[in-house]
Amino acid sequence: ISCLISSPRINTLVRSYTPSPSPSYKSQPSAPRSPSTRPKHRRIPAVSVFAVAPPVIGAGGAMGQCYAKNIHADGGDGGEGGGGTTTISVSASAAAAVQEEPAGERATGGRRSGRPSPAGTPRSRAGVTPARTSAAAAGSPWAASPLPEGIAPSPATSASTPRRFFRRPFPPPSPAKHIKASLVRRLGHRSPAATSAQAPPAKPPQEALIPEQGAGGGGGEEELDKSFGYDRHFAVKYELGKEVGRGHFGHTCLARARKGDMRGQVIAVKVISKAKMTTAISIEDVRREVKILKALSGHSNLVKFYDACEDALNVYIIMELCEGGELLDRILSRGGRYTEDDAKVIIKQILSVVAFCHLQGVVHRDLKPENFLFSTRDEHSPMKLIDFGLSDFIRPDERLNDIVGSAYYVAPEVLHRSYSTEADMWSVGVITYILLCGSRPFWARTESGIFRSVLRADPNFDDSPWASISPEAKDFVKRLLNKDYRKRMTAAQALSHPWLRDECCPVPLDMLVFKLVKAHLRSTPFKRAALKALSRAITEDELIYARAQYNLLQPSSQDGRICIENFRMGSSTKLH
Repeated sequence: ISCLISSPRINTLVRSYTPSPSPSYKSQPSAPRSPSTRPKHRRIPAVSVFAVAPPVIGAGGAMGQCYAKNIHADGGDGGEGGGGTTTISVSASAAAAVQEEPAGERATGGRRSGRPSPAGTPRSRAGVTPARTSAAAAGSPWAASPLPEGIAPSPATSASTPRRFFRRPFPPPSPAKHIKASLVRRLGHRSPAATSAQAPPAKPPQEALIPEQGAGGGGGEEELDKSFGYDRHFAVKYELGKEVGRGHFGHTCLARARKGDMRGQVIAVKVISKAKMTTAISIEDVRREVKILKALSGHSNLVKFYDACEDALNVYIIMELCEGGELLDRILSRGGRYTEDDAKVIIKQILSVVAFCHLQGVVHRDLKPENFLFSTRDEHSPMKLIDFGLSDFIRPDERLNDIVGSAYYVAPEVLHRSYSTEADMWSVGVITYILLCGSRPFWARTESGIFRSVLRADPNFDDSPWASISPEAKDFVKRLLNKDYRKRMTAAQALSHPWLRDECCPVPLDMLVFKLVKAHLRSTPFKRAALKALSRAITEDELIYARAQYNLLQPSSQDGRICIENFRMGSSTKLH
């Protein structure tokens, strides 16, 4: 329908043959008229084109097939009465079969219309209603074409079916193509027919078998390279003990060093089975975890990495043993929540190690109380961040898109598949919420319900015990649980927040400063002037953070300027 209506030719004809509204075309009874009183020029008010029409009976005979044109024409004939409006539904096939009569054989005295017809287009009879003519010509109920002047009959035949869609627009794919392709790979570029012609007649053709499961090129498990290049003398250097923990990708056991500087020292060994490494991604995850542990070594709140070994069955990651238990166990032992002062000590350690990871270009992606262990069972023992199996390296302007982490602590932008280091700060906000009130900010009975609650990002700060918690602590949690990651605090900004501000706790260098300086250099002069004007409205709390970052970059003592070398030196400095 749209193709027909949008055709320039149909639109031109409709505009040409649409007269102004007149009451003469209304259906009303009238007396029979003689041929002399018939109008000299027959006017066709409108042409309505229908894609599909049911077979109906017109005023002068049986209708043709569907896909017809309905034409309003003036009724009235010398031999028949009735002067109402007649609707003629004309099929394209019937219009093609109608032949024009000679001008001298007209039965009436009507004249030809003065409108010139296109070259090569026969003129139709202007004074005769097609529905009233004889049905003798070419076996059709109409002796002349009912179409207006200038409209050529449709080339479609009566056998064609309008708007018929083929059951299948293209022939179905042949299963023999895959067989031929396999034979070509096995026999070379020669065709199977030529190969069989050259072969002896007694040789059966079924010798060239086709592999069903992609044998020899399917990328199965036996083709994966599970050799990591680590030391293969684990049993010689370490004595493996009992299992003390189990995770998603491996289990942790106690071990004792037999040789070297650590001889006799009890350590922890993470054992990862090679049988579970069924994909290249899982193998790369293990390689990346070892690389991250090596790159982040040295921080006081990071678990110490000693060595990595392997054998034919497992990969062994040798680390520091933390005997104090998980942070989650400490929370439960305290009745489910911490006091504000005790929570500050925990949060400062968490933010310090997270800031260090982000400065080194590492995003953890699985921060939760279960991944923070205490070194000893002492009440004031330092915490250690563990489990970098889901961690990844990230550049300052890079965005990650894979969904990883734990449901209660995952950030909304992770579910939207576009996130960076801000996702870790959301997890820190969830941990702080749990420490202060003893309940999860986002909870549901199912995992999908938890994700919907996270996407709403509307934690409750009205119920007990939030009424007894300081406004600074509430503001701290709200700034971390901000759904807009661009407004969320970084780890360095969180350490300079009024709730955690302490002269004894230094503020680490924030990679956000590098991003802001880079954006400032690329900005227009107008934007620079606007930022300079807005800088006068900075609050005292924001000035403390900006001053600390400026001092960490160690500006020049002569003019106070900073350059790219200051950023390189600041990022290479490891904060303990």
